[in-house]
Parts: sequence; structure tokens; C-alpha cells
Amino acid sequence: MAERSHRPAPHPVVRRDPDLMERDLDVIVVGAGFAGLYMVHRMRQSGRSVRAFEAGNGVGGTWFWNRYPGARCDVESMEYSYGFSEELEQAWEWTERYASQPEILRYINHVADRFELRDHIQLDTKVVFAHYLDSESSRESGGTKRGSNGSGRWRVVTDDGESWTAAFCIMATGCLSSTITPDIPGLDSFAGGLYHTSRWPHEGVDFAGKRVGIIGTGSSGVQSIPIIAREAAHLTVFQRTPNFSIPAHNVPLASEIQAEIKRDYQGIRAQNRERAAAFGIHWGPAGGLTFDSTGDERREAYESRWRMGGLGFISVFADLLLDKRANDEAAEFVRAKIHGIVEDPEVAALLSPDHVLGCKRPCTDTGYYEAFNRPNVELVDVSRDPVERITATSLVTGEREFELDCLVLATGFDAMTGALHAIDIRGRDGLTLVDKWSAGPITYLGLGTSGFPNFFTITGPGSPSVLANMVTAIEQHVDWIADCLEFMRTQGHSTIEATATAEKDWVEHVNTVADMTLYPTCNSWYLGANVPGKPRVFMPHIGFPPYVEKCEDVAAKGYEGFSFQDR
Repeated sequence: MAERSHRPAPHPVVRRDPDLMERDLDVIVVGAGFAGLYMVHRMRQSGRSVRAFEAGNGVGGTWFWNRYPGARCDVESMEYSYGFSEELEQAWEWTERYASQPEILRYINHVADRFELRDHIQLDTKVVFAHYLDSESSRESGGTKRGSNGSGRWRVVTDDGESWTAAFCIMATGCLSSTITPDIPGLDSFAGGLYHTSRWPHEGVDFAGKRVGIIGTGSSGVQSIPIIAREAAHLTVFQRTPNFSIPAHNVPLASEIQAEIKRDYQGIRAQNRERAAAFGIHWGPAGGLTFDSTGDERREAYESRWRMGGLGFISVFADLLLDKRANDEAAEFVRAKIHGIVEDPEVAALLSPDHVLGCKRPCTDTGYYEAFNRPNVELVDVSRDPVERITATSLVTGEREFELDCLVLATGFDAMTGALHAIDIRGRDGLTLVDKWSAGPITYLGLGTSGFPNFFTITGPGSPSVLANMVTAIEQHVDWIADCLEFMRTQGHSTIEATATAEKDWVEHVNTVADMTLYPTCNSWYLGANVPGKPRVFMPHIGFPPYVEKCEDVAAKGYEGFSFQDR
């Protein structure tokens, strides 16, 4: 029987008797999405005691929380999946080219069951603080294992008041998990239905006959607007900045296509790992330089990628994110497509971005631009007429008042650092991560940061993360961490810590690479520009293959750039 039909029964949140649980662990993992599950699996394989803490009452991470209408991945399902188990990838069958949130969540739950991970995951439990116990802080905090009074370990306290210690603290908190709620006067006074796309009610929302407003036209807005428009009596879209969106051309995934991929699944994954974003091998190689082709050849290349759909459009030519003139031409092609779809030229102009194509993550959509041809959909430009306040029944701009029954906030995330800063994390001598990163995140390889021994971040800032297939990036990081811990065990090392010199050089390298591209030219969440007061620093590393090569070289040289202490 095909495993896509595997639908595990709901898993109740079980609070195990804390007196019966081991409190002093080898590894604590924070988060139980793709990263947390695989980290727990690798630690179990190595014989280490491990516990993951997850704030939600189910596994899945971003796919547990983001249940808004139309939520789906923008990486194709056959690629956005684990590759560590050939049995898993051969058994599971996806139903669509781009998997929806419910299907991805079923897959993640299947993985948790298949590999018997649930007994090592504590749900409905939020980590409040994680403190490294050096010799002074351990005496104050009551450390209990190894070293003087537990020194050299991490103490983790959860929101139920329970305390745990571990040799290693591994953050699997996700890059897009810390929700941003806009600071609009009167928002709390709204008496209608108020929903955030990343905290959507599990039972769903019925918009039939309702006047609905939605703030935000990033990915979650782009995906949900067409569906809400079909349900609501009227939908008002409040847009500050338009985003580029490419049609997904999502279709049911034919069994013969899955069978073809599965015949050489590992080979295809290996080829994808050689691509800049670690996915999209079926697109073929990126084209050459834009203007090495004739005008007719370029137009046909753009049309071909548009027909293909998805994020592959931005790799149509190799210099699209390197050469402004090349980017301008590709962006103008997309703007012409928008004007060809949207019937009202003024609305089409408002939906047409003027920033660099790709400097903000492009969206993939199903009927987004077409939704604005509906008579019950209105677009409001709040960059020209800003939102002033919310009342119990309306949203008020400088010029108009919009009566609403429901308001949807599609306002995104404090990307990459928000979930980490939401926890009181302290390293040596009580140094807080918030203070250490006050001018922007400082890491070595996106994996470790000086002053925080035995502390790892999975897909942290300074790694490809959001600029790559996240599942592939997660597996690469988890495998690297697991191998590093095994190296430490065989060498008799008790602590590992990134050196200040290594992280300084790495941050400079990440910025140097970014500055060679067009990525930093617009205000994107890659830079933290969507969060008031957040330092403007380009956070991800551009290019998956050179990053992996660097990680492998560091490991081959005895984890160069890290310092060790022995037991």
C-alpha cells in the first residue's frame, strides 16, 4: 500500500511524569520540525541521550503553525523531502508537484512514527532560557553533572518550570518561525476575526459572506489571497510593497514521474547538491550570460521558464543576480506578464515591483494576479495612504475607513534570528546571545558562535539556509554536527567553541560574497529590513556547493576554526 495514505491518529500531548525522565542528557534539541526530528534521529543512532522541546502541540515546525489557506512549499515535493533514508524516499508518495501544508505535515508525522522519535520529543513545551554553566554560573544555577558542580554543561529551563542539563545544546528553531505582529494602534481592539497566517486556527476559518481585509503581500499573502477571494463577500488587500511572483503551475504528481525520479533518487539529490540552491536539477543548467544571447533567444528563454513555473525563473541566466542590466530585462518581462494578466492597468501598476528581481525571495502562486480581476477584490496602496489605526469594526488609513468583519495579518517573520532571540541564551560569563549579536549575527559557518561552547545552530545565519532547499541544508548541518560530536568523543574532547578569529573572517566572507551580487540592494528580510530596529546585515551565505566544500575542509583539518577542551 502506498505510504501517502498513512495518516497517523492524532497524537495527544502527553506530559510525562518529570520524576521519571532523565534530567541530565547528552544533547538537548530545541524545536521539532525537519531539523529537530533529524537531529534527534542522528543522536539516537549514535547512542546519545537526547530530548527535543517543541512549543507546539505537534511536530512539524513551520508546517505545524502555518495552516493558512493555500499554504504550500515553493520547492517541489520530490526535492523538499529527506534523503537520509532510501527506504523512506522509496516508500512515500507525494500527490502534487508542490506539496500543500497538510501533506507536508502528514509526511513529517510519518517520519516521527517511522523512526520512533516521539518518545524523545516533549511537545507543548517552550524553552525559556538556556544558560551555559561555567564554574561560576554552575554554582549559582545548581549544575549537577560533570565538572565542578555541573560546569561545562547547558542548563535549560522550560515554561513549566522544569530544569534540564545537557552537554550540548542544539537550536533547531527554524529560520521562519518568529512571527511579526504589526504595531498598529488599536489592533487589540478589533472585535471581528483576527488571524495571523503563521498562527492559523487548526479548525480553519469560514470567510463566506464576510468582509475581509488582509495586510501583507509576501509569500503567505500571495498564496492565501486567491482562496480567500473566492470565499469572502469582499476582500481588501492592503499592500505596502509589491513582490514578484511566478506561477507555480502546480499539478497532480503522476506516478510515472515519481517512479522515474525514484529509479535514481540518490543520484538526483547528489546533482541537486551541486546547484547553487541545492534544488531544481530538472530545470537544466542556468543559461550563460544574458547578453551573450540574442533578443529573440532571451525572450524564448524567459517564456520557457515562465511556462515551466516556479523559482527556476531566477536562474534563467547565470548573471541575473549579478548584472543590474540583465536583471532589469528579466524584471521587465515579469512586469509585462503582470500587465497582461491584470485587467485594470492602474492595479497592474501597483502590483508591479520596481526592485531587483530576486533580491527579495520571489513568490510562487496559483492565480494570484488573476484574483485582482474579481469584482469583490480591492487593492489599497498603503505606501501612499498608510494605515493609521484599527477600530473595533474597521481599518482606517489617512484617506479612508474600511469596514471589516475579519482581518488577516500576513506580515511575516523576524527571520533567522528572531526565534533564537526569543530565548534567554547565555554563554560564558553570562554573555547573552542578544548582546553578542546586537550589531547583527556573528557565527562561524552558521553553526557556532564564540563564547557559546557546545552550542550549535542548525541553518543559522551565515549558512545557505533560506537561499537553499531547506531540507537539504538541514541534513547537511545535522550530519556535520553529528560527525563533529563523534570526532569529539573519539578524541576525548569535552567542549568545542568557534574562535573569535574564525567567526570574524567568516562574517567578512559572507558579506563579501553578498556584495558581489544584487541581493543586498533592496530592503528584504534577508537583511532584517522588515523588523523595525533590527540591524541591517545580509544573513544567509550565497551558494550551497562552496559552503559545503568549506564545511568539509574544516572537518578534514580537525575542525579548523574551533577550539577544544579535553575532559
